Amino acid sequence: MTASKVSPTTRLLLDVDTGIDDAVALLYLMAAPGVAIEAITCTAGNVGAGQVAANNLALLELGGCVGVEVALGSEVPLEVPLVTTEETHGDQGIGYAVLPTARQGISVRHAVDVWVDTVRAHPGEITGLITGPLTNFALALRAEPRLPVLLKNLVIMGGAFNYPGNTTPVAEWNVSVDPHAAREVFAAYRGLPEEKLPVVCALETTERIECRPEHIDRLSRAAGAGPEHVSPDDAAGTLSTNANPVITCLSDALRFYLEFHRLYDQGYVAHLHDLFAAMVATGEARYSTRLATVDVETDSQLTIGQTVGDFTGMWRRLPNARVVSENHPGECFDLMIDRLSALARMREAARRR
Repeated sequence: MTASKVSPTTRLLLDVDTGIDDAVALLYLMAAPGVAIEAITCTAGNVGAGQVAANNLALLELGGCVGVEVALGSEVPLEVPLVTTEETHGDQGIGYAVLPTARQGISVRHAVDVWVDTVRAHPGEITGLITGPLTNFALALRAEPRLPVLLKNLVIMGGAFNYPGNTTPVAEWNVSVDPHAAREVFAAYRGLPEEKLPVVCALETTERIECRPEHIDRLSRAAGAGPEHVSPDDAAGTLSTNANPVITCLSDALRFYLEFHRLYDQGYVAHLHDLFAAMVATGEARYSTRLATVDVETDSQLTIGQTVGDFTGMWRRLPNARVVSENHPGECFDLMIDRLSALARMREAARRR
């Protein structure tokens, strides 16, 4: 069982396609102690890359985290056409939430330059956290093949192993958006020491992080913002009337996600894939992993985007990933409520000053 503790300073470089669950993860990271967000790079996925950047800038301002560089990356996958998923995350990517346009602008640097320059400047100190398609990181690897050894750690949210996909019967969303990039990334890690292999948070464990209305209500009460009523009996699109802007944002974003999952017969729940990956990256989540050799299907029309993991050495190829095999959802939600309620209280206090 892995039970890491947060180091005095966990330095993170994020690559995201923000998205509702990315947004929750980003707010959590702003509230996690000892965490420094070095930069955020943006890729097209849940929405277009420009909207991803706008979402990140607005969320940073909401959370009071100013001065973090937000850089645009690739606006299309390496080889396949871009497919976005506004039906899952809303036209702006954060559900029903509406945030003011941020005062900070997008960086003049490209995401690839941010990855390469940051990791070269701080070898062995940066943990990468990728919660979107792997396009930017694949391009960065082409520019600097030593990134896997220069990084301290890499955490990836993506894939599904011996588990149904959420985009096709066999493919998870992030990998399916850019399967060629995912294949390049896993190939780059083959044969490295175990401690350098990416930790892969795939659907079989991230779908266990099921946010329900009671979690939103607990969060609001813990923040001192009173009850937050979110119910499957509410009319679709009902908006929060909470006075706390962080709670309002989270409630309105998550309501959209709850409604989406119900529409597809998964219940009135919201899978917070990226929140779990963020907690792995900070070291606050308990989890177990299994070594695997991972490859990605890129040719078959039937199974493109499928992540195939060899956990027993049948391919006779060295491992290239540590795939999460066990996690603890209840602990994750306790931690989410603790961290995000503290952020909500702090931001409300700042607003009242």
